[in-house]
Amino acid sequence: MSTTPQAAKLFGNAIGEKGNYLNASRGIKSWLLTLDHKRIGIMYLIGVTVALLLAGVFALVLRSELFTGTKMFLTEAQYNQMFTLHGAIMVFAFIIPSVPAALGNFVLPMMLGAKDVAFPRLNLCSFYLWLFGTGFLLVAMLTNGLDTGWTFYTPYSIKTTSAVMYATMGAFILGFSSIFTGLNFLVTINTMRPPTMTWFKMPLFLWSLYATSIIQILATPVLGITLLLLFAERALHIGIFDPAYGGDPVLFQHFFWFYSHPAVYIMILPAMGIISELMSVHAHKKIFGYAFIAFSSVAIALLGFLVWGHHLFASGQSTLLSLIFSAITFSVAIPSAVKVFNWLATLYKGSISLVTPMCYALSFIFLFGIGGLTGLFLGTLSVDIHLHDTYFVVAHFHFVMVGGTLTALLGGLFHWWPKMFGRMYNDFMGRVSCFLVFAGFNLTFFPQFVMGARGMPRRYARYDPEFQIFHQVSTIGAFVLGIGVVVAFAVLVYAIYRGPKVGGNPWGAASLEWQSSSPPDYHNFTHKVVMNDPYDYSVMVYDEDLDTYIHREFTVPEKPARTEPEPTTT
Repeated sequence: MSTTPQAAKLFGNAIGEKGNYLNASRGIKSWLLTLDHKRIGIMYLIGVTVALLLAGVFALVLRSELFTGTKMFLTEAQYNQMFTLHGAIMVFAFIIPSVPAALGNFVLPMMLGAKDVAFPRLNLCSFYLWLFGTGFLLVAMLTNGLDTGWTFYTPYSIKTTSAVMYATMGAFILGFSSIFTGLNFLVTINTMRPPTMTWFKMPLFLWSLYATSIIQILATPVLGITLLLLFAERALHIGIFDPAYGGDPVLFQHFFWFYSHPAVYIMILPAMGIISELMSVHAHKKIFGYAFIAFSSVAIALLGFLVWGHHLFASGQSTLLSLIFSAITFSVAIPSAVKVFNWLATLYKGSISLVTPMCYALSFIFLFGIGGLTGLFLGTLSVDIHLHDTYFVVAHFHFVMVGGTLTALLGGLFHWWPKMFGRMYNDFMGRVSCFLVFAGFNLTFFPQFVMGARGMPRRYARYDPEFQIFHQVSTIGAFVLGIGVVVAFAVLVYAIYRGPKVGGNPWGAASLEWQSSSPPDYHNFTHKVVMNDPYDYSVMVYDEDLDTYIHREFTVPEKPARTEPEPTTT
């Protein structure tokens, strides 16, 4: 197939060209002061990966301590500090910013056909706020530690001598980072879409980021105010949460969960957006029920503000109020189920490629399905009283958050990695990492459902002998999961240096980011992009010369062979 020079320049391999964003300017300073959304996304990705590995090490230490029901190497106080820091770093420094700030920063402008986000300097500022906020959490870890649990529940967070001040200040700063990112994405999507990209021609990943940004802007200030009040309560004893001064400790829980339950969807909505892309691209089929998936993202964002009270069923709130929160909790399951059913319908009669991103997407559906179904048990008043503060809650939370966000993040990384660095990874080893993550995760958290149903309380360093076999299986699974995550990142990093070069669109995807070179040009695109339905794969054709898929508008039709007229006879 012949192509225009413009198409060859666009879709050819650009890993060695000076014009791509990796080589636009060299040196650490050029990265630290960059306004390029792609480099900021890479820096976010490095940061959240370090946070994931640090919190993961804490988790393995916890699981090792729980291998037997007696003391191994942590005292009860040290155990409290370890699981608090594990939760705080994992939630605030990894899960919340991982997909929106890392992958979202890299992909969002390119999906719009834009050069950058609306406010590049604000984008860089949000990254440095993330660094400072995470730094305060590390200071808390290195000084007096932190032993309140990642939720900072009063009255213990008021009375403890651990480094609550540093930790709350870190979470406060991280909140501003989240707000700035959400504001930037909202303005970018509203103002920088191509004229022909209407709301219902946007990729579904952009819909999920838009809904997430709404939550970040509306809910995160509530957390900031709550943490400031906690800070003031510890310093000035003004009687907001401390019952000794006329305060109400349960009020803190209401404030905290008014933010933190919508924050659950800050973590999971972008992951769902990734899965929508992976399902369609790697099944080579138009997404089923586009409008329903798009509106379900907005519905989840809005309903997420109305269900915080299901965390307080055992706090003494009125039965009528608990009943209302329980009913709304069940309603949140509807838009989530809409997404799952539409993903499965997309797979039906599709040409499915079981490459690494697709394997992670299928893992997500299984793990998130279990997390969602077990949430129905916790949303039922009578059952929740028995399961409250048991390992059942721990397992449910991890199936939704880690089984959802982590597997989707890894799937998204394997999907967009060739675009980011222009190199393809070893797909077999990628699938091995997916198997290890999937098997290790289920081995870790399935036994915890059983323990919780039998009454094993969470946050305890010691336990009865009847729970020992479950803890031992869970600990083995945690190490398998950890190995899987390390293998996944090792495969990706190795590909940067040794992976084969790829063209601009190795997957045959139709969204705009695949119309750039791999890695992208510093300005993202070197020509005017061709706008079309992001899930219309009929416009993509394979070019053997370029060894990649290109948009058919860039192809030059071959001239028909000239035929000589047959001689006439008389």
